[in-house]
Amino acid sequence: MIILSPSANISQSELVQKLHMLELPLTIKSTCYGAMVHGSKEAVDQAIEKSRKWDPFHIFTKDRGFPPGDPRRCRGHRGAAREGYHQLEKEFNLLCYVGEALKKPEKVKIEKPEKVSVDEFKKIVNENSSKIIDEGEK
Repeated sequence: MIILSPSANISQSELVQKLHMLELPLTIKSTCYGAMVHGSKEAVDQAIEKSRKWDPFHIFTKDRGFPPGDPRRCRGHRGAAREGYHQLEKEFNLLCYVGEALKKPEKVKIEKPEKVSVDEFKKIVNENSSKIIDEGEK
């Protein structure tokens, strides 16, 4: 799957048109998020490599286990959104942030959190257990 970020500088129809113009032996299907390409590993890899150059910070890829139109996953045969579609929808909404991070990479240092002592943990539990009981009565 070739997925366009919501902030992509290319539309789905432009993406599909450019993919066809590569004249690779692929099955190309336009989708609401970009395109699905199916073919030999070499042809798919070549299409992905070239497509990423068209908008490097806004074109992403994700493997799909089934070819376009496969009745086991195609919503046209199933009558509903396919499994994984809602996950893809959530991921799609985050791609703007991923693109921005790719444009402006920053070094990040993650500090390992300190362990909470047993005594401190008991104190937290005791302080909050009465709150939990009170809220349960409401």
